[in-house]
Amino acid sequence: MCDTVIIPASLTQQGNTLFAKNSDREPGEAQPLLHVPRKSTESSTVRCTYIDIPQVAETYEVILSKPFHMWGAEMGANEYGVVIGNEAVFTKEKFKKNNSGLTGMDMLRLALERSATAAKARDCIIQLLEQHGQDACGGYKNKNFFYHNSFLISDSHEAFVLETADREWTYEKVNGIRSISNRLTIDEGPCSPGAQARAAEKGWWKPGHSFSFAKAYSDFLFTWAGRGRQRQMCTSQFCETRAGSLTPAYCMEMLQMHHLPHPQFKPSRANTSCVCMHATGFLNPSSTTGSMVAEIRTQKPSTFWFTGTPHPCLSVFIPFFMSTTTLLEFNGSIDRPNPLFWLRAKRLHQWISRDYAARRQALEPERQALQQEFIERERQLIALGAGPQILGRFSLECLHRAENFVQRHAEYAERTIVNLPANFPTEN
Repeated sequence: MCDTVIIPASLTQQGNTLFAKNSDREPGEAQPLLHVPRKSTESSTVRCTYIDIPQVAETYEVILSKPFHMWGAEMGANEYGVVIGNEAVFTKEKFKKNNSGLTGMDMLRLALERSATAAKARDCIIQLLEQHGQDACGGYKNKNFFYHNSFLISDSHEAFVLETADREWTYEKVNGIRSISNRLTIDEGPCSPGAQARAAEKGWWKPGHSFSFAKAYSDFLFTWAGRGRQRQMCTSQFCETRAGSLTPAYCMEMLQMHHLPHPQFKPSRANTSCVCMHATGFLNPSSTTGSMVAEIRTQKPSTFWFTGTPHPCLSVFIPFFMSTTTLLEFNGSIDRPNPLFWLRAKRLHQWISRDYAARRQALEPERQALQQEFIERERQLIALGAGPQILGRFSLECLHRAENFVQRHAEYAERTIVNLPANFPTEN
């Protein structure tokens, strides 16, 4: 389960487009960050998660939040201010389950590497979908987890929702605030040439009646169980009630929401209506494993806030910028993200979850103070016209301070862990 939201510049406090996403995956699947510079490519092919496809001559600079074992990414941005988040959607189309296609995460990364606008990224994904399909496992330990994908794609000028079912697709241009969450939503819009014929052949649509891509292709049982509609309404209403004053801080707050207010919430009581998700078992197997907020500017550098850790309710969003070396220095590699920060945070969050209300309350003042300092300093630096060198140093400082916050408290947690009753409810 995931949630992705776009807010146009006209409805934000600073007049910049805002984008926010939670990535909900298997609880133990680390999702570290990767920053890949623009580069000319020598190979004629690129190895994606399962298959090789033709490579382009040059790829654009990207910052990605990606499952450590996948080539593709759950969310990210490129040097032109294009941002994309993807969602699993559950359709009536069946899979061969032979991993002969691209994952939605592969298509997301390829589109960011190859597209200078949101419209070009939309068309890139459509082309990849039609050429290679998406018969590809999207799970980590669950090797039977196959799904189709929807995408929220934006730049500073326009945004699109693209929804798919096997190789069929539809899209719509976004007007105003738009949220997507694990369900097909588009009734009318441009669609693939074979979408109607395929639906008629399968008996999902009767020619002569109005055609709705969402109604024709949705698997309503899976869609209902995932409570995507509830989360979509929750994030949309959160933004609509704050229209005109929305900021990155508000977006961070939105991604931290549970289905119960903080004093009543316990991770053991979480369900799939939470925006910040905590896994509890078979009916609620996913946790938020990474979060992103982007502020896309036209005249000044855009800021890409990532947690690089699970559970935004317990995390600090860290600012990153294009044309910097922050993540290269932190990871020690262009191609291999470092999962240790994520794993330490995961361990700390497990400890907090055992007495969530008290332990979160104890850490919250420090976490909030750190977050507020990062936001204030970022605002000042952007206002002063800071360049990549200064922004890079600031970003690296923030990353190390967030890492220190996690490491100090994780070490304390390790020293204070006691034997718990066998039936004590903890996250997987």
